[in-house]
Amino acid sequence: MVKIEDIPRMADDWKQVFERNRVVPPHSQTARLAVESRFTQSHGFQLTLNRVTATHLPPQEKAVGEQSVTYQLRATLFDRNHQHFFGNTWKSSPQTIKNNKITFNEVLYVHTSLTLPSTLLVLELVSLSPRPDCSHQALGRGFTVLELFTNRPDTPAADGERRLNLHHGSPRALIHPLIKDTVDYHSILKIIEGAHLACVLKKHPALDSVLHLFPENVLVSGEENIPGLVASPTGDALLKPQTLKTLPFTLNRLTISLQPSLEKFESQLLQLINADCQNTIHPGSDGAIKTAVIQERRLHVGVHNGWCFLEKPQVVVLEAFPSGVRGRAGSPSKQSALSKDSSTSSLPQILSLRSSLELRLTNHQALAIIFQLEYVFSTPIGRETMLSATSTSRAAFLHSLRWGIWRPFQEPAEWKGEEIQLVLQGGAKPNPHGAMVYSTEVSAKAQSPAPISAPGTAQEVSEAKDMIKFWLSSSLERKASSPKPSLRTKQEDVPRQRRSPSSPSQGRKRIPTSPPESPQGPGLSLSQLAATSRYPTISHSSSALPWQQSFPSLLHPSPLASAHQLSHVACSAVSNFAHLEMDLQRGGDDSASLHDEGDQLQELPFTPVHAPVITLGMNVPSSCSVSSRSSLAHLFSAGFPDIVDSSGQVAEVLDPTEPLPFDPNREENDLQGNLLVFQFLAFTRIAAPGVGPDWPENIYFTFQFYRFPPVTSQRLKLLTGDKVQHKASDPLPCVLASINKDGTVNTGSPGLQLQFRVDDSFLKPGEKRWFLRYLALHAMHIDIWDSDSLLLIGSTAIELKYMLRQCKSAVQALHEVEVLTTDYVGEDTLLTNPDLGRHSASSPMTVHTIVRGRLHLRTGNIGCPADSGRKRPADVMQSLLHIITPREVTSGFRGGSLSSRNILQLNARNTAQADRLPINEDRVPLFRRGIRTDGVVPKENSLNKPDDSDRKLKCMASVREREASEDAKTAKVAAQSKKAQLANPSEAKSKAESIANMLSQAITTQHLLYASLGSAEYMEFVLKNPFNVPQTVTIHSDDPELSVITNTEEWRYFKALTRTPTPLEENMFHSEQGAPGPRVYLRPKESLHVPLKYQSFICDHTMALQGPSLKTTARGSQVAKKNLSNIIAAKTIKVTFKAEDGKPMAICQVNVEPTPHVIDQTFRLYHPELCFLKKAIRLPVWHDPAAGNSDAWAHVSVRCSDPNIICQTRMLAPGEPQDVYLKVPGSPSPHIKMFFVMVFTDKWMAAPSQIWQIYVHFLERVDVSCVTGQRSCQSLVLRGTQAIRKVKCFSSHPGEIEVDPVGVFVLPPAAVQELQLKVQPWQAGSRFLYVNAVDVEQQRLVTAWLLCLNVHRPVLSKAFEVCVPVGGGRGSSRKITYTNPYTSSRTFLLRSDHPDLLQFKEDKFQIRGGESYTIGLRFATSQSPGSVDILVYVNNLEEKTEETFCVKVNYS
Repeated sequence: MVKIEDIPRMADDWKQVFERNRVVPPHSQTARLAVESRFTQSHGFQLTLNRVTATHLPPQEKAVGEQSVTYQLRATLFDRNHQHFFGNTWKSSPQTIKNNKITFNEVLYVHTSLTLPSTLLVLELVSLSPRPDCSHQALGRGFTVLELFTNRPDTPAADGERRLNLHHGSPRALIHPLIKDTVDYHSILKIIEGAHLACVLKKHPALDSVLHLFPENVLVSGEENIPGLVASPTGDALLKPQTLKTLPFTLNRLTISLQPSLEKFESQLLQLINADCQNTIHPGSDGAIKTAVIQERRLHVGVHNGWCFLEKPQVVVLEAFPSGVRGRAGSPSKQSALSKDSSTSSLPQILSLRSSLELRLTNHQALAIIFQLEYVFSTPIGRETMLSATSTSRAAFLHSLRWGIWRPFQEPAEWKGEEIQLVLQGGAKPNPHGAMVYSTEVSAKAQSPAPISAPGTAQEVSEAKDMIKFWLSSSLERKASSPKPSLRTKQEDVPRQRRSPSSPSQGRKRIPTSPPESPQGPGLSLSQLAATSRYPTISHSSSALPWQQSFPSLLHPSPLASAHQLSHVACSAVSNFAHLEMDLQRGGDDSASLHDEGDQLQELPFTPVHAPVITLGMNVPSSCSVSSRSSLAHLFSAGFPDIVDSSGQVAEVLDPTEPLPFDPNREENDLQGNLLVFQFLAFTRIAAPGVGPDWPENIYFTFQFYRFPPVTSQRLKLLTGDKVQHKASDPLPCVLASINKDGTVNTGSPGLQLQFRVDDSFLKPGEKRWFLRYLALHAMHIDIWDSDSLLLIGSTAIELKYMLRQCKSAVQALHEVEVLTTDYVGEDTLLTNPDLGRHSASSPMTVHTIVRGRLHLRTGNIGCPADSGRKRPADVMQSLLHIITPREVTSGFRGGSLSSRNILQLNARNTAQADRLPINEDRVPLFRRGIRTDGVVPKENSLNKPDDSDRKLKCMASVREREASEDAKTAKVAAQSKKAQLANPSEAKSKAESIANMLSQAITTQHLLYASLGSAEYMEFVLKNPFNVPQTVTIHSDDPELSVITNTEEWRYFKALTRTPTPLEENMFHSEQGAPGPRVYLRPKESLHVPLKYQSFICDHTMALQGPSLKTTARGSQVAKKNLSNIIAAKTIKVTFKAEDGKPMAICQVNVEPTPHVIDQTFRLYHPELCFLKKAIRLPVWHDPAAGNSDAWAHVSVRCSDPNIICQTRMLAPGEPQDVYLKVPGSPSPHIKMFFVMVFTDKWMAAPSQIWQIYVHFLERVDVSCVTGQRSCQSLVLRGTQAIRKVKCFSSHPGEIEVDPVGVFVLPPAAVQELQLKVQPWQAGSRFLYVNAVDVEQQRLVTAWLLCLNVHRPVLSKAFEVCVPVGGGRGSSRKITYTNPYTSSRTFLLRSDHPDLLQFKEDKFQIRGGESYTIGLRFATSQSPGSVDILVYVNNLEEKTEETFCVKVNYS
């Protein structure tokens, strides 16, 4: 245990580091401009300061002792627009001047998001003269300004080597009023002749991995000691930075005690705040005094390394808790304290944290944990009355009260297994949060921090000081020593616990109390999903999966496609989709136990329960799968535009319910282009619990077709016919109509029509069969959203194979698809259950498939006439595409310019030049007039006439004139070049580089490669040894995505896959450790084939903002434009073949052209913000008939397109399918993260068998524990942004959740708005509901909340049973007598959890005290026999349940 007297020295050490690294923030307007310009991503840069040439620098007088004067460079960031220095001032090491040159060779690093043209770097040269007292006198000798950025932030203005002139004076001249708004400082400032600074500025992408270790706008050198950074043996740790390993730690049992007591501390605090408010704010006209109240107590916990916070500090809410119940869980003293309210009410209160915190720490002595106590206060805005207690009548503000710092890895570190006691500080002292901290007379006496104290000395220290106490333990040690079973064991024990009530896990359950061993924050478990195979094989027949429709015999893949691309295509299936939420879990670890010192535990086999993925067409509850004739007649009476071909004829109609005859050869030989049309016609509402009958009112769609940009439609209104009579069992479809910008409905053509043109000008060479394969095998995923609340209604998918024309002029098909979503409901518990509040980690979740509606849309494909005069690059395929043969160089360099145009023409064949003919003197005037060659030959002359020599002479006159002009231009260029060489000696160097570049281009062979995400592209380069001696060639690729295949088995696999008829050699390559690449031996004049493979798993993840499109389409029609989003990046890769002397022998330049990838399944996940998402997706048992053995399914591997996401697969047991595990880092609400997962079933990962598109919606989590039928209130905090917004809140279940304020309210900038949630659920169990705060003007999402409801069943007062006949009739009526237990008159409300089955005679009644009332019940009839339990709630006016009756209805 650390002693108290050792503590101030340790605290001072951290204080010195913190004080040394304090920075000046940038100007607020500049920071706001950067955010508005979307410059939020910080970029790293490297600045190398080479030397200062000071030819005419005035001599410096030497100090006493004739000591030499040294020079120093100082650098500071400067804002030109606001004349503001910010960041820090970096100082170099002192250097001496030699031969009028000062050599520094210092390397600076900085990262900033202010990539604006106004951001400058000011460099000052300072001379240091020693003084007698060993100090130095600094004198400025000149300064210069370096412009960092231009109007294009991607291209720094000073990228590369720069030579900056020094100016007279001091950098303080830049803040002179006369220099304000000056763009060019060099025209105003006086230049020191012969003095300049040589430096190099360039981007430093390697700095991106350590941006969290030091703040923005800070100039640092690689020799700086930055905690968390691995020291480099070269001294420059930021050149190739590496971070120290972080370990997880758990902070729990946290309590805070304030002096003299919590009650007196807060009372004194409120008195001071109210007195301050009275002095600064005038009371209202009525003279009422506005009092402030404490709304929330918060604690900020973050890890600080002396420079900055390594992560954004976590914010938790503290609760007041009696200190007398503090002890071990389950102890008799604690249980007795809980049962006696009178004994705990007299004890002093402390602030306690009920949950635990997860921190990532690095074992470094300079690392510290920072605590900051913050209170949220609220004051009334207007006159406070009985009805003004809502959030709209009060304004909230924040105050920091205390803060503390503790270094866990200081020497000695004896805190393990002990309680840590830390003194909190107050007052106006610098702190890492940069906030003013509240101070009183009591706290002013305790300013010296005491981070740790032993248990025996804690009382003496904490008598007059504010203390925070907590326990810190390693999460790894906790998991290794925890007696809890592993995840698999716990999931296996679920059915066992149901059969055996006396299981050990249930015996250990107890009522959770605070503070000992706090539960694990918002713990999350692995929700496992099952994904069906898109290409089912023999083991997955159509009989086993009835929703998968097999291809007819004529529909088969194109034989021209690659073998590995179609190896699993046996039949088609529709893209699957799922909306998956987090598991409602209160505790438990989500990973298996780690290794212990003893024997390793053997994992038990089990079969986990997987939630099914929704597949299009699966059996779901539905009244009818196809609309009735009356509904269709109502639908087509709206007058939708017809789909017609180029001649005006209506397109041929295809039936989506019938098999489609398909001939791939006929489709590939079609010479016409394709105009693909999507018409969104109508949407049929289906009644659902929790929403009204008119929901939704407005919708919009999001989808992506092929490689066109993702489409977000405009807002569409659902029009209902008021005059049409229809039954409730057969709802009529609501016609869609576009909404104008002013909110009015477009009365023109109904529906929404989108068009995509795919012809030869759009497709790349060889892409046509890819596109046809996309239409034949793919189903397009469509998301349907509520455009008012921006909540997801559901998803659907349509098969695109009915858009294949088969050489017809036009085809169309009408689709009616169900819009589906999933709802996860956990087990319900009784309100009196002793296990209330502790949800098992392995609690099963019941998955319900809900049909939200039916979408009516029409698809069509119109043939476009092709241009016969142009080439068809889409059908041109080079022969032997996989073999790259260098061209033979048949001519040398003829001289002239070293431009790229001449260099690229080196491989062209030799051309003959005509000899110059003599010209007669009488033809000279004709020559000087400059007659063109095409105008010399008269029309009446011919080659057979005698005066043909005139025509030749005129032609030669034009030739001589052109040569004369070229000679004059060449002489002028030569003169300029000679003059430039005399002025700039570096021209010779650039000429040498140009010659080297010319020679490099002469041996470079270019190859165009079309690649898609995850697919491996195979090629062979023909390498020839041109020398008469053997050579050992080293092969080097400048991009790791393009590599050499050195494994013989892999080479053989790709040769067979691509059918490349070239020889194969065993053990051809030789690899050495540390070599730039593999080596190969070549005999003299020998040629061999070098196998290369390109494969990329990284792509772009750009997404549009959530919300409908603000652009309206003209008359419901739009033609999408070509886009290459969400695909791999286009790049140029060079593979260099170097000989033994290090010179290149040949260069293969591969130009990668991206092509789209097909998305097989789409998942949409919802998860709490800033938490890791952990999901498992189950794969089916894979079987490859071509493999010939039963172990072929074992070669399943996965890759993710986002390198920050952990994606892996492992096998559970022999014979079991595999699971794909995902671990996605969290983001703040309402961010949406999108990425792709590629599943490979072959050993060498030639091409993905499936590609999944996964969306993760991060929402702010709110846990609510309530009882069915009873209203519970919950407060939410909505924070304002930088602009004023008009916000309205929406809930996913308006019948169960009410949000106050109900309507539109104004959210001021940077304000805090309190929202009141009124939750009244009717279904018990664990559920997930959503609340969105939407900007109604911009139709954009402001904040989203994920409500995790833990709904319990109420305690029943009485139970009844009634029989109701089945079939027609008017139902059955019954009565229940209810007696008012109060002595006064009361008003009660009647509620039921099945309003469709039970109705009351009166929903509201009033009776006097002690009197009885007869409740009239009316039961509806049922069409099928069975029984159901209906709960009847008797609530008061505040919707609090007084009594609950259970009526069991038997339908017979």
